[in-house]
Formats: sequence, C-alpha cells, structure tokens
Amino acid sequence: VQLQASGGGTVQAGGSLRLSCSASEFTLNAHAIGWFRQAPGKEREGVSCISTSGDFAYYADSVKGRFTISRDSAKNTVYLQMNNLESDDTAVYYCAAAPRPTLAQKWFFGWGQGTQVTVSS
Repeated sequence: VQLQASGGGTVQAGGSLRLSCSASEFTLNAHAIGWFRQAPGKEREGVSCISTSGDFAYYADSVKGRFTISRDSAKNTVYLQMNNLESDDTAVYYCAAAPRPTLAQKWFFGWGQGTQVTVSS
C-alpha cells in the first residue's frame, strides 16, 4: 500500500495551496489519514490528522488556524488546505494511514514519495 500526495508547488508567503492524498486499490475511508512534512535538515513532523468519519481532526500548533484537513469519501481523497503560508512551511509533505487518529508516526503506514511545497518570502 502506498498513498500518493500531490498538489505541491511554489507559492509566495501569504499564499495558499491544496494538497491531495489518494491511493489506488486502497480505501482511505476506512482509516485515519495524517499529513506530515519534512524540511531540509529536520526530522519529519506531524501536521494534521483526520478521523475516518471526518468528525475529528488534529493539528500541530504551528499550523492551527491556517491549515484545514478534510476528506471526500466519494473520491477516496483527503485534502490539506493550506492558507497564509509561511517560509517555515517549506517541506516535502507526505500522507499516510493509521488505524486511529493520532500524530504519532509509529502508527502510520503507506508512506509515499511526498510532494514538495516551497514558500518564497
């Protein structure tokens, strides 16, 4: 199983991007889905996670109020809407699946190659 993150790009500070997480032959709807990021020279960190129902979401303090996670069950896709982007948000963003909502990486599987987000100041 490998989840695919897409939608990255280069944007100016203050701008927005929407990332998508999808998978072929794997039902995202049955799992909590998390977004993570890794900046150059830094460890990978949890950004956000959404429950299977979509009723619960967790956010890292650094993105609260700016990022919104959501899921579209019909499209088997999870999104990460990123607004008011800052230079510190520059990183490779990954999505992965877990049996329950958490930002603890040890529970996640299906790591793909990620998508690059670059925020220029």
